[in-house]
Amino acid sequence: MLFSRLFHHQARHDTYLRNFIFGVEDSLVSTVGLLAGVAAGGIAPRAILTTGLVLIVVEGFSMGIGSFLTEETTEEMAGEKPHTLEATKGALTMLLSYCLAGLIPLSPYVYFTGQTAVIISVTLSLLGLLVLGYGTSLNYQRPHPLKHGLKMLILGGVAVAIGMLVGKLFHL
Repeated sequence: MLFSRLFHHQARHDTYLRNFIFGVEDSLVSTVGLLAGVAAGGIAPRAILTTGLVLIVVEGFSMGIGSFLTEETTEEMAGEKPHTLEATKGALTMLLSYCLAGLIPLSPYVYFTGQTAVIISVTLSLLGLLVLGYGTSLNYQRPHPLKHGLKMLILGGVAVAIGMLVGKLFHL
């Protein structure tokens, strides 16, 4: 009985941490990729801010809802009664982590325009990915935390580059 309680407590903690990591990583990559892509496409600075805010809010809620439904479905498939409160906490973790992390790549566009805003936004996002990978590795006591941080930075960097490339290719 005690083992079962400890296991479920650890599983819930892992669910929150997984939602946090996924929310931050996805927001940093998606938001900076979109912003860099539309900035490369030459849209007005105010439109970049509006686009970024819409993306952050819509995707944050979408990711939160997806987390909620996934947790409930996973528990049902395991033959368990869904823990709605726990699924809700996981969803809120996803929503908040996504929305807050999205402000990192968006914030330079409040103060700067053009290439300066893009460069600062990309740099902050890549640094955020590095810190997230490094911190996650430390939290799980994985060897070589810098290696995991760099891996997250590189993979996220590829996604950012794709966003910028698409923005350049489809500049209308």
